[in-house]
Amino acid sequence: MRGVVVCVASLAALGLIGCGDNNNDEARVRVFHASPDAPNVDVLVDQGRVLEDVPYTAASDFLPVEAGTRHIAVNITGTDTTVIDARLDLVDDVDYLVVAAGKAAEIAPIVATCDRSAPAQDSARVRVLHSAASAPEVDVYVTAPGESIDAAQPVLSAVPFRAISDYLTIPGGAYDVRVTIAGTKTVAIEALNLSVPAGTVATVAALDAKGGGAPFSLQVLSER
Repeated sequence: MRGVVVCVASLAALGLIGCGDNNNDEARVRVFHASPDAPNVDVLVDQGRVLEDVPYTAASDFLPVEAGTRHIAVNITGTDTTVIDARLDLVDDVDYLVVAAGKAAEIAPIVATCDRSAPAQDSARVRVLHSAASAPEVDVYVTAPGESIDAAQPVLSAVPFRAISDYLTIPGGAYDVRVTIAGTKTVAIEALNLSVPAGTVATVAALDAKGGGAPFSLQVLSER
């Protein structure tokens, strides 16, 4: 299916402070709900509820959390039913993206660090997250607006579900972004004339439609 939804979603921070070592060292954690058929969820840190009623495709701000080993749980909203139960070793002054990914029956976290520093002058820094549970491996093409991909080479090849790429540094400007089934020119997602201003730092996530499957979409998670 062609067509794309490009947006930035955020939730208000409720405060994310661990109950562990009583020191001043803090990491920063963003939580992203990317499970297409899972219900709304609550997020708990060290058994304390810090985000409530989080819907599909919503992402929190970068929230401060005490560094060290933290117990992160994702529960179905308003219940004690846990769908993700993980212990994360968080390093002082490091930013993390924690993604609830996969269909509800096999939901699991993707954890990645984030580089939120300013990109080089006149440049942007972006990376791609394959969080579309129903999609196969994909190739990613980034071209000038209106340029065909027929003779183009992908900037990323055979990206599997749950993978997150390294950051790509590109000049600020407008681009056509197309995601194809790996090894083919069959377009599954396209964002035409997408504006990527200089100074942008972002993760671009591929997602299922709500409930799972096509039409697939892209969501841009700004990190600055």
